[in-house]
Amino acid sequence: HYSMASFEVLERKLTEPEKEDLFDVFYRMGQRMQLKGLPRTYQEWIIMRNDHMQNDLQKCHYTVDLYKQYKKHLGNIRFFILEESQKLVVPQQVKTLLGFGKFSWVSPLLFFYKLSRKVNLDRFLKSIILPQDYKEQINDLDVKPS
Repeated sequence: HYSMASFEVLERKLTEPEKEDLFDVFYRMGQRMQLKGLPRTYQEWIIMRNDHMQNDLQKCHYTVDLYKQYKKHLGNIRFFILEESQKLVVPQQVKTLLGFGKFSWVSPLLFFYKLSRKVNLDRFLKSIILPQDYKEQINDLDVKPS
């Protein structure tokens, strides 16, 4: 559930078309994962997210176990990247619940990632960081379906 909520910081810095485009990437990912009940539009997502933030957010043993599973399945480096990335994008309420500090080591790297996209090296970077088992599905997210 954090993936849909994880673009709060980006949301403040993006234009409306960029927000819609980012939402579309997450929506298509959710569709491919066959998730049910996804909001179909960015505006529907905002309503759903606000409701979730007010009524559902808490830290419990499931949260702790989820992070243990992330670390187990992602490995130390990918887990570090995940956690540091989440520090940049999760709402303040989530930062507080998870005990995240303000600084993220990913912040300085974002400049280089943005640059890599401009010179078409982003797929290479993704291939280094993301699991090879999902290479095709990850690359498909860069292409809009017909």
